[in-house]
Amino acid sequence: MDQTLHLRDWLGRRVDVIVDRPLGSLHPRHPDIRYAVNYGYIPGTCAPDGEPLDVYVLGPGEPIASCTATVVAIIRRRDDAEDKLVTVTEGQFGVDEIAAATDFQERYFDSYIEASPR
Repeated sequence: MDQTLHLRDWLGRRVDVIVDRPLGSLHPRHPDIRYAVNYGYIPGTCAPDGEPLDVYVLGPGEPIASCTATVVAIIRRRDDAEDKLVTVTEGQFGVDEIAAATDFQERYFDSYIEASPR
């Protein structure tokens, strides 16, 4: 299935997320990158890299191990094979807030945000 259509199907869904890079942790290959939000994956899914779909988790202000959250956006990377999902555990985040929260990592990519209508 086309990844663009596949990821768009996730918008608005509630998903279970395993957080393998909690808020404040260092990137495993780039130790100059510290995670400003919780970051993980949706178990049982498969992204183009063969690993589960990656997910930014917005909302919790502390490190977490897992959560249930709603997919509100997709970060599309023009210069990388793998786009990222953006989830929130509660509240609402606009495109500017999503961009600010994920800038710690997305600044290294040519990316844009495709958001779910509110």
